[in-house]
Amino acid sequence: MATVTLTVNGKSVTATVEPRTLLVQLLREHLGLTGTHVGCDTSQCGACVVHVDGISAKSCTMLAVQAEGAKVTTIEGLATGDKLHPMQEAFRENHGLQCGFCTPGMVMSAIDFAQRHKNPTEQQIREWLEGNICRCTGYHNIVKAIKAGTEAMGRSA
Repeated sequence: MATVTLTVNGKSVTATVEPRTLLVQLLREHLGLTGTHVGCDTSQCGACVVHVDGISAKSCTMLAVQAEGAKVTTIEGLATGDKLHPMQEAFRENHGLQCGFCTPGMVMSAIDFAQRHKNPTEQQIREWLEGNICRCTGYHNIVKAIKAGTEAMGRSA
């Protein structure tokens, strides 16, 4: 067994896990943060994206022990009370979801993207999304949501 200490959504957490435990398992099974989804277990779909020290990472291919000392943010850590994060609000306003399964990973990935691209083109957004799969939409509203969310994040910065 291994002990891992990290900060999750602003709170210090210590857990004892098997060394082979994935970060997504720690989040979902040990901490009850089920907003981070497991879609493929192979790093293809992006449903498991979280932020590790501010950078988007696929938690299904990262060991929990690799996050030792890191600051991890999940979809549950974005809103402030009843106030959604600007990217979450943009997804809501632009209907950037259907079934919602991919949405947490899309939002987490989109926030990282927005922090890197202040005035993105549609092509840049679509290229960034290549690591996130949505089986319900044609991505049109997701792209609109990310564009709007990026603009809103720029205004609130």
